[in-house]
Amino acid sequence: MVVGWTLARMGARRTPMKWDYVLFEKKDAIGTITLNRPDKYNAFAGRMREEILEAVESAGRDVDVRVLVITGAGKAFCSGGDVNEFVEGTSKAIADAGTATSDRMTMCKVVLAINSLEKPVIAAVNGVAAGGGCNLALSCDIRIASEKARFGQVFTRRGAHPDWGGIYFLPRLVGYAKAAELIFTGEVIDAQEAFRLGMVNKVVPHEELHRATYDLAGRIARNAPIPIALAKRGLQNFFKMDLAMALDYEAYALGVVSKSDDFMEGFKAFLEKREPVFRGR
Repeated sequence: MVVGWTLARMGARRTPMKWDYVLFEKKDAIGTITLNRPDKYNAFAGRMREEILEAVESAGRDVDVRVLVITGAGKAFCSGGDVNEFVEGTSKAIADAGTATSDRMTMCKVVLAINSLEKPVIAAVNGVAAGGGCNLALSCDIRIASEKARFGQVFTRRGAHPDWGGIYFLPRLVGYAKAAELIFTGEVIDAQEAFRLGMVNKVVPHEELHRATYDLAGRIARNAPIPIALAKRGLQNFFKMDLAMALDYEAYALGVVSKSDDFMEGFKAFLEKREPVFRGR
């Protein structure tokens, strides 16, 4: 993990590419990826998947970004694949599925990039999150939903199968039986039901989504990034660990962070009764 932060510092000066369907903004150690096809409810189309991947990877390289937020422009978070592209046979998802193994598909690379990012990723779900858009949100570490958000595993209603990691993330959040029901029926649920099931961390009034998201992101960004990166990896593997393995991992992680400058800064700040200034090293 510490190596990853060193590599991030080496690549932090790289100039981001210009994108057609994705916006990237950085402020106060928080990076924001905005899916930007508001007239199409931010449905995936053209190079949009590649642009999301490039934006996630760019945020990963930038040492000044400590937390990443993913949201949508306009009234939707993301409505999944563009239906017109599927009907016309021009969808990149179809092309990938027919010409490459699943681990090389762009959508898989996006999910894996989010999963392996050594930084917390927050989905700010501002509206409908359907199909692949729902699972893009589920792939993030934390989800905050507007009261106007809607979530749906609508694949079977279109004759399709879940993608973007839906069969992995959903049962881990809501349990097997409920995940099966949501996937088999394609039912769309509102934000409060998603919260009740454990799909989202918090539901807030629509006009407060931005404030609530960046308040949380800011509180995370002020903490030491190396132990957060290690904790993210440990949390992702909790299904595979028994208690002894978890204790071993915690001992390993503590050994890593105890060699960092931030470790000493945290304790010095506590004794000096001031806020710590963590530098990720």
